Amino acid sequence: MTAFLIIVLIMAVVGLVASVRIVRQYERGLIFRCGRLREVTRGPGLAMIVPVIDHLQKVNLQIITMPVPAQDGITRDNVTVKVDAVVYFCVTDPVRAAVRVQDYTFAVLQVAQTSLRSIIGKSDLDELLTNRERLNQGLELMIDSPAIDWGVHIDRVEIKDVSLPESMKRSMSRQAEAERERRARIITADGELQASRKLASAAATMAQTPTALQLRLLETMVEVAAEKNSTVVLPFPVELLRFLERKPESAPPEMEQLPAELLKGGPPHHEHLHR
Repeated sequence: MTAFLIIVLIMAVVGLVASVRIVRQYERGLIFRCGRLREVTRGPGLAMIVPVIDHLQKVNLQIITMPVPAQDGITRDNVTVKVDAVVYFCVTDPVRAAVRVQDYTFAVLQVAQTSLRSIIGKSDLDELLTNRERLNQGLELMIDSPAIDWGVHIDRVEIKDVSLPESMKRSMSRQAEAERERRARIITADGELQASRKLASAAATMAQTPTALQLRLLETMVEVAAEKNSTVVLPFPVELLRFLERKPESAPPEMEQLPAELLKGGPPHHEHLHR
């Protein structure tokens, strides 16, 4: 009798241990009794089930980070690219996630791959490189639309990297270099235009005050002398140049008495030599 009681006690303890399940804080427990889902969902803590008859399935409610493998595609402007992404999602309805779809993680991955290829075909290369925020939002909507029926919410989708062919990288590098060269030339030309305007304004100011030109000449001489070189600066009076530019209005009387041939610089005639 004592042995029978011990056996019964051992079986009771084993049955109690087999009927106890622990559900973590970030999980929810679904009980299937004889294959039928019970309406009550077990929260975090201890969950009691009937051994052999009941089966407890745990569903994780944490946000899952799932990388999407790189997808090859052709953009709208006929450029072959390879794009990969990351999907952040979580389960909002454990019952739908366990009943509606066999493996919701695999299902979300397949939808993400097909949606990523669709986004690549609908976008230009410039949009993939510069306007990723809008593409991320569109990709999130495309994945979240079927995932709602599975009890899954797409929290965020990010495009990680866009791989380009080497020939396209070289072309873009040349384009960027040409653009920088164009900007540099425009800036240089703009600087020369502003400098010419300032020089014209300074010349007009010096023309009104002749002494300013002499002061500027002296300042230039001081700057050249401070560099300790062998350059020699000889100031040339501007008034002398102005004097040379003037043409005599009438020739002197002595010049008027000379023959016209001498004034013109031509050789004398033979008749003058005989005389």
